[in-house]
Parts: sequence; structure tokens; C-alpha cells
Amino acid sequence: MRVSTAQLQQLTIFTTVLTGGGIGTMYYLQQKKFIESDYHGLALQKLEACPAAMESLGAPPLKVHNIHLTDRNNCITQHTAQLKIPVTGSKTGGYLYTSSARDPNTKSWSLKHAVLQIREGQTIDLLNHPSPVAAQT
Repeated sequence: MRVSTAQLQQLTIFTTVLTGGGIGTMYYLQQKKFIESDYHGLALQKLEACPAAMESLGAPPLKVHNIHLTDRNNCITQHTAQLKIPVTGSKTGGYLYTSSARDPNTKSWSLKHAVLQIREGQTIDLLNHPSPVAAQT
């Protein structure tokens, strides 16, 4: 049985499109899983609650970008989550470095480390940053 070149080309194109669609779907679902996670949400809440960090970025509006899946700073296990979240505002952008731990009893996540590193080199520790009320007194 002979297969024509045209049939092989069609098979190649079909396989390529199917594989690309599968990879795209997996990428989308993985990013969605990060965005819906508690450890991701806690970090962004902490960033949005820090006026100095938001002002440095030029936010609002705050734009949260997709996590780079191949970045070695991103590592999630059952008990720990370490992320490098790209963020931008109207002035500049940077990375939000976070580390969270999961309580084995309650299964809830708690933020252990949250630092915003801005492109220009400024670093803001979101967990040890003085609150606006404390700064006024």
C-alpha cells in the first residue's frame, strides 16, 4: 500500500495542529490553576495592601502576568509554594517573589515571604513594610 506525499503532508499538518492545541490547552489550564490558588491570591492581596509598592509600580491598574513555567523560582509541592509573579503598573514593572507554607492540619496556606523587586532595583518587603497608620504616629 502506497501513501501519497499529499496524504503524508495532511497527516503532518493535522498532527502538528492537534499537538499545538493540546500544549496550548495545558498551558492555559496550568496558569488558571496558579491564579485560582490560595498561595497566589494571598501574595497579590499583600501587594495590593501596600501603598508604597503600588505607588512604585504606578498601580492601580495592576497587571498580573502569566508565571514563567520554566523559571526555577517557581516550585510548588503539597506543603510549600514558591512563586515569582511578574507584575506591572503604569510606571514600571517587576517581580513579586513569594513563599507560602500549608498547614497540614487545616490545609490552609499562609504567606511566609513576599518581596516586590522593581526593575529599577528597588526592593520592598511586603510582610515587614510599615503600615500607613503606623507611619503617621
